[in-house]
Amino acid sequence: MALKRMDNIGIVVADLEAAIDFFRELGLQLEGQAMIDGEWAGRVTGLADQRVEIAMMRTPDGHSRIELSRFLTPAPMVDHRDAPVNALGYLRVMFAVDDLEETLERLRLRGAQLVGEVVRYQDAYLLCYIRGPEGILIGLAQELS
Repeated sequence: MALKRMDNIGIVVADLEAAIDFFRELGLQLEGQAMIDGEWAGRVTGLADQRVEIAMMRTPDGHSRIELSRFLTPAPMVDHRDAPVNALGYLRVMFAVDDLEETLERLRLRGAQLVGEVVRYQDAYLLCYIRGPEGILIGLAQELS
């Protein structure tokens, strides 16, 4: 049996509505929101008595999703939001955009901060990293050809 697809990337946030607004501004669409709790959920995650509010955000092409989660119980245990780009583990998600400068202008109004600078990689891409809501690390890439 072969791998079928990557279903979603999960991001834990403290302010779910701000994260939804930010990713909407980036261009993702809200598919739905739900409360996840119950014995079955704890069996999946290993967190007994969990209660989590989630929002599923979909990219415009319909192929990728981000699951935003706000844990009500248990409270988040570790905070990786200020981890540098070379930290071990899952770190960032990268999005392809049509116009990098225009995207940065819109996201700055939602609190995004440029991590380094916008760079040109050969004649192929404009690239940058930003910190979004709650310090979430996001990569942006504009194809130049």
